Amino acid sequence: MNKRAIIQKITAKLISELEIYFRAAQFSRAEATHESNKAENKYDTRGLEASYLARGQSKQAAELEAAIAEFEQLGARKFAAGDAIAVGALVELEHGGESSFYFLGPRAGGTEVLHDRKEIMVITPQSPLGEQLVGKKSGDQPQLNFGGTKQPAKILSVE
Repeated sequence: MNKRAIIQKITAKLISELEIYFRAAQFSRAEATHESNKAENKYDTRGLEASYLARGQSKQAAELEAAIAEFEQLGARKFAAGDAIAVGALVELEHGGESSFYFLGPRAGGTEVLHDRKEIMVITPQSPLGEQLVGKKSGDQPQLNFGGTKQPAKILSVE
């Protein structure tokens, strides 16, 4: 698979999400400072709640900006046969009778993209699945913890 194209799709999706967060944060900031949200009594917290929401959305936007920067700097490293799974690896994993694709990225875990009609999920080394896969190699058959249950899996490929 073309990892450079996958990285570009991940980056494009993150940029799209960032635009949504920017618009939402701007709306929340405007809502927080609008005169109609001025507290009418000490129990009226509409303006305060809107400002908390705006701050949370701005924080999420900053996290997305950092993720975008890291993916833009991430090279499309080629993993040779026998190389251990690390950041930048595209892993095909078989578990529960199904094959799944995971891209081990520096951030943005949970992001999903479609490439060559295959759904690819971004995981990070800090995620539960990422922690279990880092250092494993193609052909390994680890017992992976899914939802608190150990299940047999097979690493079909590491690209």
